[in-house]
Amino acid sequence: MRVLVQRVSSARVTVDGETVGAITPESQGLVALVGVTHDDDVAKARRLAEKLWQLRILDDQRSASDIGAPILVVSQFTLYADTAKGRRPSWNAAAPGAVAAPLVAEFAEALRKLGAQVATGVFGAHMAVELVNDGPVTVLLEL
Repeated sequence: MRVLVQRVSSARVTVDGETVGAITPESQGLVALVGVTHDDDVAKARRLAEKLWQLRILDDQRSASDIGAPILVVSQFTLYADTAKGRRPSWNAAAPGAVAAPLVAEFAEALRKLGAQVATGVFGAHMAVELVNDGPVTVLLEL
């Protein structure tokens, strides 16, 4: 499982022109783009959620847990693109939707159980993600 985290001052995800998840510009937040591979499991999703919740990448070296920063979780199978050969990426390392969807949902739910305010995209949908990267700060989390 990979989580590409961006510190943001605002963000939103739209599907078919409708906003399905957002972080408003009142405070800093985090966008978590989540990719799942074949050997990932619920335990890994929970550990990554806890790592993200405690990650000190907000202003003054604070974490989302310190200030209650909102988190926008968006599924992103392309984090497992293999571009080693040729010009066309291979997606073989990305887990199929039947495996990935419940793990992305578990990741978001684990964040909620930790106390996070979580918004999400729609798994498998064509989403438009808009964000203002603050810093910029972008971090790749893996276990």
